[in-house]
Amino acid sequence: MLVTTKRIQIRTAAAIEAHDVTGAVRGAVRDAGVENGVVCISVPHTTCAVCINENEVGLRSDLERLARELLNPLATSAPFAHDRVDDNARAHLTAVLLGNSVTVPVQGAAPVLGTWQSVFLVELDGPRTRELHVQVLGA
Repeated sequence: MLVTTKRIQIRTAAAIEAHDVTGAVRGAVRDAGVENGVVCISVPHTTCAVCINENEVGLRSDLERLARELLNPLATSAPFAHDRVDDNARAHLTAVLLGNSVTVPVQGAAPVLGTWQSVFLVELDGPRTRELHVQVLGA
């Protein structure tokens, strides 16, 4: 069993941004030399998420809108307690809902993604420099 981890720096440009990292993930899998296995893509941040979806401009915009507006009803009815600390509770809570990792099969030294699937790092409290961890396990 071969296990490799690659850490990739991603600089985000906006407060909320869906950033396509599929190419970086494909490169990390290729460089790992794993023919068959799994790849886990994660972020070690509490105001950032990882998801898989279609890389279409309208859908990226919708994802960013979802991240911006999803918790508005809760915030309107009562302020978030964490906002007293650093005014980013919405980013933390949205990251909980979206998740901080995805796992994808590897076959033929490439991540197995559907025709329309891409991997996104979702910035929720930017702009910042984020670290994407790509861990590949297999043979």
